[in-house]
Amino acid sequence: MSHPLLTRLTTEFGWPVLEAQDHLAAHLARPGLHCLFIPGDVRRNLETLDAAVILPELSQAFQGRFDCALVGDAIEAGLREATRVLKTPSFLFYDGDQFLGGIAKIRDWDDYLARIPQILAATTEA
Repeated sequence: MSHPLLTRLTTEFGWPVLEAQDHLAAHLARPGLHCLFIPGDVRRNLETLDAAVILPELSQAFQGRFDCALVGDAIEAGLREATRVLKTPSFLFYDGDQFLGGIAKIRDWDDYLARIPQILAATTEA
C-alpha cells in the first residue's frame, strides 16, 4: 500500500489492511456487510488509483451500509481465486463471511449504483 491514495484509505477513513488469512477471517466474522478492496499492482494497473477514489464515494452514496477494508498483497491472489473475481482492481461484497458478489475493474458510476444493490440484495435471498 505504497501510493498516497491507498494510504489515505487507512489514515483518513481508518479502513484496515487485511494482510493475512487470520486478519481476513476476523474482519469477516464481524456482523454486517463488508466491501473488500483488492487494489492489485498500483504500478501496473492505473485503474487501481481510480478505484481508491471511487470506493469512499460509493461508501458515502450507500450511507455506510457496508464497511470497507483493503486486501494486502499476501492474501490477494488466494481471495481472487476463491471468489473467482480475478481481475483487479475489484470490490468484493460479503454479508459476514458469506461472499455475495464482486465488481472487477472500473465501471461507470451508474453501473455501480445498479449492481451494488443487486449484490447486497443477495443477503435477503440466502
